[in-house]
Amino acid sequence: MITRTKFFCLFLIFFIFSCKKSTNVLFDKSHIDDLSGNRKEKYLDSLVVSLKSKKNDATVRDMYLKIASEYYYINNPKKSLDVSLKSLQLSKDSNDSIRIAKSLYFVGDCYENSKKDTAYFYYLKAQKVYEKIQDNDNVGRMLFNKAYVLFYDGNYVECEVEISKALQYLKKSTNHQLIYSCNTLMGNCLEKLVNYDKALWYHKVALSDLEKMKINDNDKDGINNYNVTSIINICNLHDLKGEFPKSIKKLQALLSEELKKKWTRLYANVLSNLAYSKMRNGDYENVESMFFESLKIVDSIGIDSDILYKKIHIGEYFLTQKDTIKSIQSLKEANQLAIKIKSSNEILTSLKLLSKVDKKKSLFYTNEYIKVSDSINTVQKNTHNKYARIEYETSRIEDENKVLTKKNFYILIISFGLILLLIIIVIRYLKYKNNELRFLKKQQKANEEIYQLLTEQHEKINVAKENEKAKIAKELHDGVMNKIYGVRMNLGFFNSKIDTKIIEKRKEYIFELQNIENEIRTISHDLSRGSFLEGNDFNVLLSSLIENQKDISSTQFKYLNDETFEWTAIQNIDKINLYRIIQEAILNTNKYSNAKNCEIRIQRRNDNVLKLSISDNGEGFDIKNKKRGIGLNNMKERANSLKGQFNIESKIGEGTKIEVIFNFRQKFD
Repeated sequence: MITRTKFFCLFLIFFIFSCKKSTNVLFDKSHIDDLSGNRKEKYLDSLVVSLKSKKNDATVRDMYLKIASEYYYINNPKKSLDVSLKSLQLSKDSNDSIRIAKSLYFVGDCYENSKKDTAYFYYLKAQKVYEKIQDNDNVGRMLFNKAYVLFYDGNYVECEVEISKALQYLKKSTNHQLIYSCNTLMGNCLEKLVNYDKALWYHKVALSDLEKMKINDNDKDGINNYNVTSIINICNLHDLKGEFPKSIKKLQALLSEELKKKWTRLYANVLSNLAYSKMRNGDYENVESMFFESLKIVDSIGIDSDILYKKIHIGEYFLTQKDTIKSIQSLKEANQLAIKIKSSNEILTSLKLLSKVDKKKSLFYTNEYIKVSDSINTVQKNTHNKYARIEYETSRIEDENKVLTKKNFYILIISFGLILLLIIIVIRYLKYKNNELRFLKKQQKANEEIYQLLTEQHEKINVAKENEKAKIAKELHDGVMNKIYGVRMNLGFFNSKIDTKIIEKRKEYIFELQNIENEIRTISHDLSRGSFLEGNDFNVLLSSLIENQKDISSTQFKYLNDETFEWTAIQNIDKINLYRIIQEAILNTNKYSNAKNCEIRIQRRNDNVLKLSISDNGEGFDIKNKKRGIGLNNMKERANSLKGQFNIESKIGEGTKIEVIFNFRQKFD
């Protein structure tokens, strides 16, 4: 009776093939359905090529999924897999959880018939994603798919667990087709676990789901197929329980010309199962013809699995009829076909029957049965461990991802805090720099005002000096000179006396008076000419600054400059920066250097370049180890304001030298 149950499993493959891929297409499905196999594949290939240039959006990802389904329908799992993986990658790139799950589901379908453990793995991953987005219907579907894989690998206990979980998720679902499939698979699983009563209960529940489907579904032909399949499953259970009359009655009710015309394969299976039930009930009327008619039908269709079951049934029939030769022939053919399609259960069934029929080779078939049975048990044990390992490893990866996500969350929070702190620091720094810039602008304006005031003050002093000099010159010229001139004239008059001694004496006085007159005239002319050349005011400021150090410093300052240079041509801001650099250097020399001598020199190197050098013979300092103070930084900043080079050289015990070289800006460039 094991072989008869397999019919449902094959039909279930067809059912999953049709129901798992149902989806709302985004292209002309009717046009695709009208195309033949080759033309349909080429059309799908062209769609894939056209999608490569499209932007990754939901429509494109849906199109990939629909194309994957169509490849699956035309039995091209390789191309279906390639397109499903492409959809999976695009969905991951867009963080599209719904289509990530669906793509994983489709990839699992592509491996379902070739690598069941890989299919199981992808169904499990899809299940996890559906759980996250709380899509209970699809969680139930993935659990069903996993159970389906477990069922055909012989892991019936685990299959029962997965189906129970699926039905739990589908309690509130309106997807009666999926619920029907779960209940049917549960019935078949319990049948394998020899729990016939409970299996029968689930098959009857599946039939009640069909009644609900009739209300909401217009696919009457599909529902009729499910109905026939469920009745066959129920009849299998009646046979296993020895209730053959019940089975015969239900199967006879299914046979009809409409079933034979529309669903030939189903008709053949119902006919074969009816013949088997009659045979087991001891009624052999027309049984042989029924078996061979069903075999002829499935043989014409070319379905190896159905042919296999029919040959086993025929072998059993000839065994009941004591026709050993025909029985052995049919069972050997069945065994060879089972080996060919790798149907382990049917290999065991055929070997077991052969050991009973072929007395001469009974021991051989018995040993083969034991060998295959042990091999199957080992495979099933390894398979059991394999699926348990997949569940464990997936769970472990999930736990690691949770830990990693938690770590990433903490890292994100810390990073956010650091970025926020950095932003605050940058804002405060920019605010500080803005304040510093405003201060420098104010300082620059103040410096210009100070320079202007100093210039005006010196101009007033010079005017006063000039006025005073002019007054003195006038007094000397108009007063003293006239008086001396009168004396000289009188002496010249007295020189007319004849006395030789008096004459000589008078000549001396007259000569002396002439010297005095010349000297006073020279002084008068010098005072009238002015003591400062035009444009020499800045030199006066520097000279005054350096001259004033005599009263407050023990250092002897010496100022050397290019007297031909016209300071009036230079912008005031450049002069005030130069003045402040010299002032700061003098202050540092007085405070720190203990120098005996300090030389301040200004040289013009070419048309637009000035060089200021300030050198002393003081104590000096280590430039590398000494942190620069405010004074040195101020000098450097002022040199930068001049757009010049600032250099400082110093060694302990060898004094200090400061140089500033800059291009001066003329007032009327």
